[in-house]
Amino acid sequence: MPTPSLASLPIRRLTLRDLTACADLSEDRGWLREEHKWGFLLTAGKGYGIDDPGGGLVSACTVTEYGPHARPSLAAIGMVLVAERHSRQGVGRRLMRHVVSALGPTPLTLHATPYGQPLYEELGFKATGRVEMVRGRFAPGGPEPRIATRAATAEDLPAILRLDEEVFGADRTHIIARLPAFADHLRVAEEDSRLIGYAAAWPNMDTHVVGPLIARDTETAKALVGSLAAHTDRPLRTDIDVRHEELLGWVKEHGLSSVAPNAVMTYGITELPGDWSRRFAPLTVAAG
Repeated sequence: MPTPSLASLPIRRLTLRDLTACADLSEDRGWLREEHKWGFLLTAGKGYGIDDPGGGLVSACTVTEYGPHARPSLAAIGMVLVAERHSRQGVGRRLMRHVVSALGPTPLTLHATPYGQPLYEELGFKATGRVEMVRGRFAPGGPEPRIATRAATAEDLPAILRLDEEVFGADRTHIIARLPAFADHLRVAEEDSRLIGYAAAWPNMDTHVVGPLIARDTETAKALVGSLAAHTDRPLRTDIDVRHEELLGWVKEHGLSSVAPNAVMTYGITELPGDWSRRFAPLTVAAG
């Protein structure tokens, strides 16, 4: 029986039953397996993939939608992967075109590596920003930010959701409400009993990823990062908007090093909604 052509293989929705296959695909491309993150994205959002007749996945990606359920105001595409043995055969382009078509008029965003950016530009995405991934063991020292931080409680969730929607520019209750179970640490910053920022640190292989990181200003962001670092013995990793030059310089002074740049790209909008000046790092680049 002849092997089906890649162009004829159907694209289908992925579920949690595909978690191992997704992690295998990540590993195939030299990425970390990131099963914890894959599980979160497949639960909170949607996955699309193409099955390999020989087993596993030819390609996969995730979509996380924000705003009203019936008419999302923004969707983030992430984890776009093609198996090494099927690379450079148009599979990723076909999957992306399918997803863009399925999302219709919904504005889109994604974070692109230098390798993937030309494909997304070909599909009509435009680079509108940049983030820098940093990683390392946080070394405390120097003047401490004079901002009070503490562990978040269930009573903080309504205030966290209000602040998040105001800063992010879209309702993402279905994401933020999952943070207490997804993250190992969720902390808030306060002033005069008013919430002025929050941040999470979630486990990803041997690191803790800091994100989301939303704060009134840079000093508040520093306080949240420092407080998260004080509660873990793992290296930290995060993706900081390069416009936040002071925070980037500060984390590098405290032991984190640049790993890779990513372009923030949009489709159907010229810039992301919300207030970038208070949005320091995403939950993950895969979810915008």
